[in-house]
Amino acid sequence: MTVATINPANGQVEYTLELMGAPAVEAILAASAGAFPGWAARSVVERGDFLRKVAAGLRARREDIQQVMTAEMGKLRKEALAEIDKCADACDYYAAHAADYLRDQPIATEASSSYVRFEPIGCVLAVMPWNFPLWQVFRFLAPALMSGNVAVLKHASNVPRCADLIAEVLADAGVPAGVFAVLHIDNDQAAEVLRDRRIAAVTLTGSERAGRSIAANAGDQLKKCVMELGGSDAFVVLEDVDLDKAVAAAVASRFGNAGQTCIAAKRFIVVQAIADAFVQRFVEAASKLRLGDPADAATTLAPMARQDLRDELHKQVLSSIEKGARPLLGCRADDSYAGYLASILDAVAPGMPAYDEELFGPVASILRVADEAEAIRIANDTPFGLGGSVWTGDPERGNRVARQLQCGAAFVNAVVKSDVRLPFGGSKRSGFGRELAEHGIREFMNIKTVYVA
Repeated sequence: MTVATINPANGQVEYTLELMGAPAVEAILAASAGAFPGWAARSVVERGDFLRKVAAGLRARREDIQQVMTAEMGKLRKEALAEIDKCADACDYYAAHAADYLRDQPIATEASSSYVRFEPIGCVLAVMPWNFPLWQVFRFLAPALMSGNVAVLKHASNVPRCADLIAEVLADAGVPAGVFAVLHIDNDQAAEVLRDRRIAAVTLTGSERAGRSIAANAGDQLKKCVMELGGSDAFVVLEDVDLDKAVAAAVASRFGNAGQTCIAAKRFIVVQAIADAFVQRFVEAASKLRLGDPADAATTLAPMARQDLRDELHKQVLSSIEKGARPLLGCRADDSYAGYLASILDAVAPGMPAYDEELFGPVASILRVADEAEAIRIANDTPFGLGGSVWTGDPERGNRVARQLQCGAAFVNAVVKSDVRLPFGGSKRSGFGRELAEHGIREFMNIKTVYVA
């Protein structure tokens, strides 16, 4: 089967690829199984030396990698370069901190010695999305490799060259063959790979539908899984807010990466006392975004990654308008292949897609509320629980509200982001398990008790 990647800025075919057949998949799985014992036997210091070389390789090739990211999924040049740098920093971080996270932990009992030990479990299958084609991979890969596990990657079909570039960087850094490999396969093949006895666990970043399928498959095989799924993050604006700061953050959080971010602010829950002022400034600021070629430095809003995604988003917008939402800005495609204008919907209410569903694109939903209590209730009135932010002139008040948000990450007067130093993941239908920090590196390890009488 042949798949093609299409440049979202112009609709041109960028790359065609023949998916792997069973013999090629078998060779990769066999190599992975063969590489695991030797990689696990290396010291954390040795593995860290490899990761530092990977970081250096990413920085050395950042311009080439950026061009591929921009061509395959339409990422703005500056956003792509920042993503590459973040991946390199993550490699350096885990190289520096993994030894502390993984050292034995003594526990005082009646035994002469008792402690907790962290041991790698084998090969982790990663099923990754296209919206952050490098960061989503390195977010799991850096801790997985530092912990002594090996990995195989099934990347999104529209970013195959990004996947191959990751493999090239690791190979150039001297990472032994079989420790990491790319599987160019479809979803049915990925399900078969997950059932293979040589796969110890699976991590997925993707849609709720994909999460249900992969988690069910993993459960049937009694294999550990980590799921980072969709989100509909609340951006709570209280009446004592610094409007200039909040509006600037709102534009950055909603329209960065063309709105195609799980932790982007999507529902702007604004206290009525300052709602008119906030909305007016938000519309003015968003209207200045320039949709265009992501390779052009003057472009400030990238196209969406695929035309079908753009069309599905527009259906959600139209349905919301039919049910009473008021379009304040955009709410339509432009003349480019996959572009969608920066859009804002006001008067969003339950029963509309803009309220009930995740809008994975450059569309902001405005929800006006009477007070703080109603803001908290509306923020939690969602099946998702990935992130959320609170904007107020009183940090103590913000902290109190943030503690009441039902999500995996709550930020006060700051845009929600993933940070290698902090655990990342969701609650409710946004998934389970954690990535990053010490929590992430221990997800795919055998937490083993040793008791010596």
